[in-house]
Amino acid sequence: MNDPTQKPRWTWSRIARRIRVPLGFAFAAIYIWLAKPTWTSIAIGCLIAAPGLWLRAVAAGHVRKNAELTTTGPYAYTRNPLYLGSIIIALGFGVASRSIWVAVAIIALFFAIYLPVIKSEEVFLRGAFANFTDYANKVPRLFPRFRAADGSGMGAFSRQLYLKHREYNAVVGSLLMMLALTLKLVLEVHEHQGHLLIC
Repeated sequence: MNDPTQKPRWTWSRIARRIRVPLGFAFAAIYIWLAKPTWTSIAIGCLIAAPGLWLRAVAAGHVRKNAELTTTGPYAYTRNPLYLGSIIIALGFGVASRSIWVAVAIIALFFAIYLPVIKSEEVFLRGAFANFTDYANKVPRLFPRFRAADGSGMGAFSRQLYLKHREYNAVVGSLLMMLALTLKLVLEVHEHQGHLLIC
């Protein structure tokens, strides 16, 4: 029998939850270093990332974390629209970078960090909300169904919730990363032209 006075055992899921944010900043620096962008790759990357930002924004305007089980909006199609949005954004950045190593790192991060975190959060939700099992049986974990689950209303988007969750940071961060890629490309083009003039 577990002793309630003992601290929870450290598992990889708990570690992943704690390191995912600082790891994200470290990955951003490595990402810029490894990236080999072109104007075309940046443009296509932005087009791919945009739906991910939209999905995260809509999801943030519906979810009431730890207060209730959210089943409306995008949560009627996938149990993890925020993570799905992040994956789409990451794919956009992968294309924009035009680097196979970045693509490998993104896939590795998903399986090593995000998948354990998703499973850990589901354990919490299953214990916190009696209707989670029924909801999980109707709605897929990540890749969305085409129609909303039965009994899951569309709900109303809440601007207050969007602002409360500070989801605008995802937009700002994405714009800054794309700007950094653009700056790297401009500097590389300028440097290349300088070499041509010298030759």
